[in-house]
Formats: sequence, structure tokens, C-alpha cells
Amino acid sequence: MRVHLEYGRTGLDVELPEPNVVGCLRYRPLEPLANPEAAVRQSLERPIGSPPLSDLARGRHSACVAICDVTRPVPNAVLLPPILETLEAAGIPRREILILVATGLHRPNEGDELVEMLGPYVAANYRIENHHGQARDEHTYLGQSPRGVPVWIDSRYVQAELKITTGLIEPHFMAGFSGGRKLICPGLAALETIRTWHGPRFLEHANARNGCLDENPVHEENTAIARMAGCDFIVNVVIGETEKKNASASAQDGVIRGHQEDEPHAAVPRPILRVVAGDMEAAFLEGVAFARQAVTATLPGPVDVVVTSSAGYPLDATFYQSIKGMVAAMPIVKPGGTIIVAASLSEGIGSPEFQAILDEHPTLDGFMERLLGRNGEPSPPDCFVMDHWQLEELAKVRRQANIKLVSDGLPPEALRRMFVEPAASVEAAVADALREHGPRATVAVIPKGPYVLAELA
Repeated sequence: MRVHLEYGRTGLDVELPEPNVVGCLRYRPLEPLANPEAAVRQSLERPIGSPPLSDLARGRHSACVAICDVTRPVPNAVLLPPILETLEAAGIPRREILILVATGLHRPNEGDELVEMLGPYVAANYRIENHHGQARDEHTYLGQSPRGVPVWIDSRYVQAELKITTGLIEPHFMAGFSGGRKLICPGLAALETIRTWHGPRFLEHANARNGCLDENPVHEENTAIARMAGCDFIVNVVIGETEKKNASASAQDGVIRGHQEDEPHAAVPRPILRVVAGDMEAAFLEGVAFARQAVTATLPGPVDVVVTSSAGYPLDATFYQSIKGMVAAMPIVKPGGTIIVAASLSEGIGSPEFQAILDEHPTLDGFMERLLGRNGEPSPPDCFVMDHWQLEELAKVRRQANIKLVSDGLPPEALRRMFVEPAASVEAAVADALREHGPRATVAVIPKGPYVLAELA
């Protein structure tokens, strides 16, 4: 059985033993929008729970448009031109419009990355700046959130007279769904805010998981933080599956071949299925309802082995981000089962802080004991540094399943110290898993990894 996994910029074709495969979890087949730009313009004129953007912009003297960073495939080249035209037509001078890249605690985006993210015209003609989450002096303190999170938000956003965010609505392994309020927290928040909001007090809650908004403290708290910061208008999309186009990646002779080329090329854009715009909460919830229908896929029961991905470029560029693909497989894998993840890891492990955490903790049990203490009581947030929360998510996965990771981005010895077992190919990893679980072991496939909401029926 031949399956195409999202991997890097080109994908990876793999052969799986058909008798063992009990399900391939994909998006529902939905038609993409025939004219996405027209749909964006219509959403600005007839938004959800809000006056038209042109009305909101009239009389304002400055605007900040917050956008996702390079780790999210938001089609800003389609979204931004109508937004920017509307702002200028309403009287806001171009020099007073700032496009602010909501990096959270990720690295800045510069140069050719901005051209790929925004399109050449916007990249060349508008003021674009990056959020710097570790520079607290670039943030304004807004007080404490309902659960006591100190709220520091990028001053450039806070001071803008008109505040707009764009984003992507898809399953998120902590906040339930991305989009909406997440552009503000964590996107424009300082380390002091994110460190507390991403602490074990929030992440160890049973509802801090993929697809769950009800009684999810991560979602509830960053919604409250976004309200404190203010948001006049959002433009969010739901996007579909990438069409397979000249996929040259394949597994041959036990090694990965075909997806590294001398000159990297742009990833194939994912089609836009829906545009929602308007009130930060009302439009977001309407988008979530649509996304949930589009991305939910079910199995009748858990399986021994899950073959999945980290959704390809840009989400699989680092090991840090690839953990999302592992978490997304948890609902359908048996306790003691195996999760096989293909991720390019073209940029390596992740931030220096995340690498330092891995170096400092030779075992996940030791890390979790430090995090929760011997009695399971969360330690104060100041005990931990940036990105510790991602290792906490990895620990959740490892408590349930073994992980085999297929990548050409890092050598096997580097992968082993990250609590995963390296594999030369997906085929080799599956063969090993069948030896471990038996020749009749059941296998499920999630080609797009965390972009699919995998559930048991």
C-alpha cells in the first residue's frame, strides 16, 4: 500500500503492509474556494459579529496587522492585500500601517522568508517588523489574567489605534485549535507571560489537548489575555490538503532519498477552504466549527502502530515543532504502542534553550520530577526556562507509546538523546514495530499529522 506523507517541502512516498493497515485518517473531501481573494474581500465587507473593516478603520490614524511566523502556512499573500487596501482607502497612511510578525518565542523572520510568507509586493512595500518575545522592554504590562498570568504584550500592537490579526484555524495540541486569540498570546506575548501560561498548571489539565475548547484552561486564559490586549478584527482561514505535485521523495534501499535538492523550492500552497473574519471570538468559533468538520477523522478502536508526519514544511523544520505530530497520534494508539513519525528537521533541534533542556535532563522521568515534584505539585514558573513545555508534551507521549523517528535532518545519535528511536526509513520502522507487536499488529496512517484531528469513534 503506497501512501504519501507530508515531509519537508516535497513529501515522502512510503510502502506499507496493506493487510495491517486498518485506516488512513485524512481531511474530509471538500472543494476549495474557487476565488479566495473575492472571499476575503467579501468577509471584510460582511464580517461575523463586527462592523465592516472599512467602518472600523475610518477615523483611525495607525494600524497593526499581526501575522503568523514562518512555522504556520497562512496564505498571507492572499489575505493581506485586501486588508491593506481597505485600511489605506479608509484614510490610514501606509507609513502608519505595521505588519508585525507574531513570532511568540520563535526566531525572527527576514529576507526571502518574508517574500515567501507575504508575497513580493507586500514584502517590498510595507513596514514589516518581528516580535521579540525575550525583550521585555518592548512590551507593555497590562496586569494579571484571571488565573494570575502576568500579561506583557508587544507595545507596538498595544499602542496601535486599530488592531487586526490574521491566522490559521487548525487543531492545536494545547489550545484545542489555533487561530483567533493565539496571534496575541503567545504570538505577541513576552517570555514572562508565555512561561506561566505554558506551565504545568495549565498543560497537565486533561482538557489541554487537540480539538478541545470546553474547560480548556490554555484556551480560556489566552482568550482572556487577548481581550485585555484588545483586538478589533480578525481574518482567519481553514486550509485543505496539499495536492500531491511532482513528489520526488521516496524510500529506497532503506534510506530516504529525493527530497533534498541543491536549490530548495517553495512548498506547494494548501488550498483555502473557508475564510472567517470579524469579531475575535465569534468569527473564530465559526471557523472552528467548520474546521472541526473538515479535519476530524475517526477509527473504531486504538491501534498498535501509528504512521504519521509532522505535516511537512514549515512545521517539521525542527524537532521542537515535530513533537506536535507525535501528540496528535496519541488518541488512537494503544498504551505501549508505537508512533512512527517522518519529519525533515531541516533546521535541527530547535532553540538553544530547548537544546539546553535536553542536555540537562538525561531522562524524561527526571525532567518531570523536576517539573511536578515528587508529590505532583507544579513548581513555580520561575524554575523553568523558555521551551520547557515542549519537553513536557513529549513526556506525555512517551508515557503512552514508543516513538520511532525518520529524518535526514539529524544523525541517529542526536535523535537518541531526544528520547526517540531513529529509523532509516518508514518501511524499516514499520517492520521493526511488527516484530515488536506481532505480525497481525494493526496500523493506522495520518499523512498530515497534527493537521488532522484523530479520534476514536
